[in-house]
Amino acid sequence: MSHVGVPRGTVRKRRTLALLTTGVLTIPVLAGCSSGDEDAPRGVAQDIAPTARQAVADGSTVNWAIDALPATFNAFQADADSATTRVTEALLPTLFPMDKAGQPRLNPDYLESAKVIEREPKQVVLYKLNQQAVWSDGREIGAPDFVAQWRALRGKDSAFWTARNSGYERIEKIERGADDLQVRVTFSKPYGDWRSLFSPLYPKEITGSPETFNDGARTTLKNTAGPFVLRGVSKADGTVTLARNPRWWGDKAKLDTLVFRAVAPKDRTKALTDGTVDVADVDPSTADRITLARRDRGGNGQPLTHGPGADVSPAAALYSYAVAHGSDEKAAEAEQAARAKNRKAVLAYAAEQKALRDFAVRKSLEPAYTQLALNGESGPLADDRVRRAVARALDREELARTVLGPLGLPAKPLGSHLALAGQPGYADGSGALGEQNEKEARALLADAGWTRGGALQQPKDTKAGSEAEKKGGKEGEDGADADTGEEKKTTGGAEKEENAEKKDAEKTDKDAEKADKDAEKDEGKADKASRDEEDSAASRDEGLYIVGEDDKPAAHAPAATGTSAVPALAPARHAAFQSAALLRQAAAVLGEDGAVAAQDKQPGGAAGAYAPAGTPAPAPAAAKGQLGKDGKALTLRFVLPSGPGSQSLRTVGDKIAAMLEKIGIGTEITKVPDESYFKDHIASGVYDLALYSWPASAYPATDGRPIYAKPEPATDGSLLVEQNYTRVGTDHIDQLFDRAAGELDEKAARDLMKQADARIWAAAGSIPLYQRPQLVAVDKKLANVGAFGFAAPRYQDIGFKNRQAAGSSADRKK
Repeated sequence: MSHVGVPRGTVRKRRTLALLTTGVLTIPVLAGCSSGDEDAPRGVAQDIAPTARQAVADGSTVNWAIDALPATFNAFQADADSATTRVTEALLPTLFPMDKAGQPRLNPDYLESAKVIEREPKQVVLYKLNQQAVWSDGREIGAPDFVAQWRALRGKDSAFWTARNSGYERIEKIERGADDLQVRVTFSKPYGDWRSLFSPLYPKEITGSPETFNDGARTTLKNTAGPFVLRGVSKADGTVTLARNPRWWGDKAKLDTLVFRAVAPKDRTKALTDGTVDVADVDPSTADRITLARRDRGGNGQPLTHGPGADVSPAAALYSYAVAHGSDEKAAEAEQAARAKNRKAVLAYAAEQKALRDFAVRKSLEPAYTQLALNGESGPLADDRVRRAVARALDREELARTVLGPLGLPAKPLGSHLALAGQPGYADGSGALGEQNEKEARALLADAGWTRGGALQQPKDTKAGSEAEKKGGKEGEDGADADTGEEKKTTGGAEKEENAEKKDAEKTDKDAEKADKDAEKDEGKADKASRDEEDSAASRDEGLYIVGEDDKPAAHAPAATGTSAVPALAPARHAAFQSAALLRQAAAVLGEDGAVAAQDKQPGGAAGAYAPAGTPAPAPAAAKGQLGKDGKALTLRFVLPSGPGSQSLRTVGDKIAAMLEKIGIGTEITKVPDESYFKDHIASGVYDLALYSWPASAYPATDGRPIYAKPEPATDGSLLVEQNYTRVGTDHIDQLFDRAAGELDEKAARDLMKQADARIWAAAGSIPLYQRPQLVAVDKKLANVGAFGFAAPRYQDIGFKNRQAAGSSADRKK
């Protein structure tokens, strides 16, 4: 599945949210952070076709689709991405990988034990390493590797280009224990998330100097310590090839080679049918095709009821045949070409469906969630009452059902910013904000000064309108959106009606100058024109779409045919007779009076498919109820990605816009290219509302801190936001994170995180909506791979279920 909307650099499980205290809620209310049961609900189980190792064949190759080649193999650099994580998990030590419940568990392949042995006067953790653990060059994994990584990541040497150092700055010293297999780590101040450190662990040859750290691990990893080693990277083929590690001391990898292949999300279906990949995250449309392919396996050669041409009605098919064999040779030639093209598409689709029968869709919930982010830096959303009104207008259950319901996954909205359902620290803290209530949402807006007549009031000496509106206005003047590939759609139209009235007045003046009739008659016509224009102002400002002038045929219409050409060669007499009979039959089925209507012979399709030329689209009803203040309408810029893998986000965005319209908030939906969505809009703060996702974490106190941190002003007047892209935060929330990070009692740390979560909910800077679906297409004979959920893959266990199945799809195709 595409990971558009997931920030780059989230190499370990991290997430984002926004904060800001509200002056209305009291501390006792916030302390009661759960609106539901305290018992954490069960998460969705992983779906990987678990199989005992003895039932998995040795040998063969698996091709695994990734979005792109890793930008770097150094997981601690800013441009590390999901591909970096996927590859390094198979190559480098992870001391405490997450288990099925989203908890860190000791990895016996690398550790015999690891625990806190002293708390006073300082915290000391003793690691006892697996005595068999060695790097691929034969050197033992030991204290020097821990020391080198600490020095590179502690933040004292700016020569190391690191993206994060959380936890490493708390370490005072690292030393050898009683023997070479013991590593003793002493902390300068307590650190409860100490298990998050040294994962992945790099050899000292990489972390020992700025040169090797910055450049040595970007394109290759010469020394590794996992079940696989890096055999090579091919930019031309878009592949990263791993081979079985001959020095691996744990369970031997079942596969000879594991190939990660760069395949764009839009090309995944073709890659599956071509046998190019065996494992691929897919979107719901591809998953549906695989399900249909397996359902149609016993079709006994019957035509498919889906795909190209499947929606053509018998009447339309009959009409097409009649035209293709009719007396109008020009029309017949065009129709025959269209029919041939359709037959080719049907055959290609059928072949793809046959290939897709070899795959299964394994599904679960991804350890990540989608949120609605509200930019609180400036404009209307700088007021916490407006943010809370937006949040209270949302039907989060409906939004969750929209995405997860059709997939057969639990469609319960997420109740926490800091844990996902199934994790031990999960509790529903949404009660700190309150349930959906449109009446209370309107009351909050009214309290903030946004009223129905506010858009027509004279402006006061106040700053009204968001920065996004000001920028949007400038873009409209400059025509910049045409250059950036952005698409805009606006709901709510108070300001637009005013603009329409100005245009109407100008039009009236011009008509008056040209008119030769008496002034009273002219004035009457102008008044009527003005009323007509007001009725359709919102539609025209959305981008005037004149139906009937786009030359588009209806969805079910046949190919264009000629209407006046005289055939050069008349068909045989019996052919003409048959053609006329077929046309009459088609006309009867289509409800016509024995003849084909003129519009059916031209682009545009059947009557009623389009309104007459010049008919504007109807104005949205919600435009009449939009709120405003000081002469400004309450309109928020809603930025969404435009790529094919982001359809679910756009669907959710449209539903959110409709929900906000009900309480008088207009939205200007701007669709931008996927590649610029995060960098140019979310990270830059050029938005009011946005949808994007963050991964979950087993260490919320550490991984959540930079995302929730209160933005600090820089010397140039800008804000230092770290990863808090909503630009909303408080000192109190920062303090709760700091206290939790230093708490060695896990239960006490979780209680602090629940308090922080309640305050984040009350701030309404970020509204969790649902946990992301995880859909993985997998060769049905593959075992121990698919939708992993929280758990990290055990790459050494992946393989084909039996020897007859050994070999990848690509191998079998060859």
